[in-house]
Amino acid sequence: MIHSLFLINSSGDIFLEKHWKSVVSRSVCDYFFEAQERATEAENVPPVIPTPHHYLLSVYRHKIFFVAVIQTEVPPLFVIEFLHRVVDTFQDYFGVCSEVVLKDNVVVVYEVLEEMLDNGFPLATESNILKELIKPPTILRTVVNTITGSTNVGDQLPTGQLSVVPWRRTGVKYTNNEAYFDVIEEIDAIIDKSGSTITAEIQGVIDACVKLTGMPDLTLSFMNPRLLDDVSFHPCVRFKRWESERILSFIPPDGNFRLLSYHVSAQNLVAIPVYVKHNISFRDSSSLGRFEITVGPKQTMGKTLEGVMVTSQMPKGVLNMSLTSSHGMHVFDPVTKLLSWDVGKINPQKLPSLKGTMSLQAGAFKPDENPTINLQFKIQQLAISGLKVNRLDMYGEKYKPFKGIKYMTKAGKFQVRT
Repeated sequence: MIHSLFLINSSGDIFLEKHWKSVVSRSVCDYFFEAQERATEAENVPPVIPTPHHYLLSVYRHKIFFVAVIQTEVPPLFVIEFLHRVVDTFQDYFGVCSEVVLKDNVVVVYEVLEEMLDNGFPLATESNILKELIKPPTILRTVVNTITGSTNVGDQLPTGQLSVVPWRRTGVKYTNNEAYFDVIEEIDAIIDKSGSTITAEIQGVIDACVKLTGMPDLTLSFMNPRLLDDVSFHPCVRFKRWESERILSFIPPDGNFRLLSYHVSAQNLVAIPVYVKHNISFRDSSSLGRFEITVGPKQTMGKTLEGVMVTSQMPKGVLNMSLTSSHGMHVFDPVTKLLSWDVGKINPQKLPSLKGTMSLQAGAFKPDENPTINLQFKIQQLAISGLKVNRLDMYGEKYKPFKGIKYMTKAGKFQVRT
């Protein structure tokens, strides 16, 4: 299974390594560095890299590559899912997962990794169990450990480890009982020059923050569960009940967790919540080009587009751009040729536009193709797929909890061709 784990920062330095079965030399990462050089962006590094004696499987998150080394063939998604779980655990423990934070808490990092894998096989990956085994660092605990020489390792085995619900510890008590659910959808789309959709799909997740006393049993039902496709559940969900009734029934873990992730790929179900009008032209004989774009909302059910950010990689022949925007701030970097326009919130009554001219190299040929426009945006209180939670019920406990559902849609890889 997993022999070693290497953590590599964006400048290509291995700043942390952990070995479970046998010590694997750092030189194995040379194959990874070669693949990294060939990839134009960090996200384009292949997740699986075969080498003569090993396989390297990696994920890239928070500007860090988590590279696992394995010697025998295993299902790649199994290892990749474990690596994502490692990142989520670090984020849960330290608040942020960055090189500086991991170096500052290196002892806790090694203790957590030691518990997560046993002889290369995943053992304890649930946050609740890990926090009972290895206590999260606090300033007071760090000071006490420094003076007394003790560690963050717990004195006794986790209570949930031996039960039928290992994801939930026993004896949970809260003065305020609350359960919050966030339905977050990310839309990936490619829009062609005429505004038609070439491809569009939605990746959705339901994240939960449950702080309930005792051992509650929850059921969550949807208005339109048939929308959900390719669903992946947290182990707490009773799958048989979902298959027969399309209802989520579960005993929740304590605290934050991802209840499920899903996929909506049917083109007719994916509404595009934004449109871009563009006029980008280069003339053959002139050293000037024209640049005009306008961004506006559509099919947003009256909700506001927020955090709108437009970026475009200009052709190499563009020396500079002279632009004026009706809304927000824009900047063009003449070295990287990247145009960024921070629009912010869009007012439907006064649509933001960016207009001006491009200065091209004298005597250079007209660029072969127009630049593509990339968009980032957020829409609060809207799930673009139309998914709606019907009701949330609790059984097994007498008190009445406070319940809340929040929806959000945001752009994933959203590209407009011009």
